[in-house]
Amino acid sequence: MTVSSAVPVTVAVARRADPARTDEMVAWMRAGTALAEVFPGFLGAGWVRSAPGSGEWHMLYRFADPDTLRRWEESPQRNWWLTSAQGIVEHTRVERRSGIEGWFDPPREETVESLDATPTVPASPPRWKQAITIWLAFFPLSLTATLLTGHFLPDLPIAARVLVMTLTLTPLMTYLVLPRITRALHWWLHGHRAPWRA
Repeated sequence: MTVSSAVPVTVAVARRADPARTDEMVAWMRAGTALAEVFPGFLGAGWVRSAPGSGEWHMLYRFADPDTLRRWEESPQRNWWLTSAQGIVEHTRVERRSGIEGWFDPPREETVESLDATPTVPASPPRWKQAITIWLAFFPLSLTATLLTGHFLPDLPIAARVLVMTLTLTPLMTYLVLPRITRALHWWLHGHRAPWRA
């Protein structure tokens, strides 16, 4: 079985609408979720209001990797959905999350539709566990790169050697090593029983 090393991407969008059009807003968001659900890589979506009666809405959607997210965001279905709300919905802010914090996010596949309460978001692992996990991934890579560059590029100035190492290690950490080690240690990061003891 092949294990994907892709990094999930979560997009948070702040939108504003007339509070008197709440029913239309909810129907529009449900329609968008229904369209996104059929796209490969879709992991979940949800929305909440800032407060009862507020016109401020916070919407989230998550895809398995940047490529599947891009297919949704560039699709004619999404374009039609967005244009259908012109004059009703104002888009105020968009934020993407796929950095180090995103590596430790537990998978979310449910849809949150609470209108008056903040959704329950799984807690991130403690910072010390995140630091240990990053170190476990970084140490062997760094040691191997140091030995290899020292052997094959002994006359290269130290700054150039570090440049070569960081250019090589950064994509390896981001797309290959760290996603795999966080999956392998998911049980420990989130305080669950070890798989072999289940």
